[in-house]
Amino acid sequence: MVSTAEISMYPFQENYKELIKAFIAKLSYFPDLQVTPGPTSTVVIGEYEQLMACLTEMFRWSHEEHGKAVFVVKIMPGYEPS
Repeated sequence: MVSTAEISMYPFQENYKELIKAFIAKLSYFPDLQVTPGPTSTVVIGEYEQLMACLTEMFRWSHEEHGKAVFVVKIMPGYEPS
């Protein structure tokens, strides 16, 4: 089932812009997912299992590499924008 996630990241550091850019860049390492950055959030589209595995890995990576951050995520199972 194709699903869509909309992600906003709020790092607890002054250089937050660089951390957000690094997060978005790392999303491109998932070739089976479509990643569309926007001004306030990034939309990621793909098969549900791959999408959830990506989010799990990305949240862990972000915490290990950059420390604390707040993520606001909306997940819409079965939704693929046309």
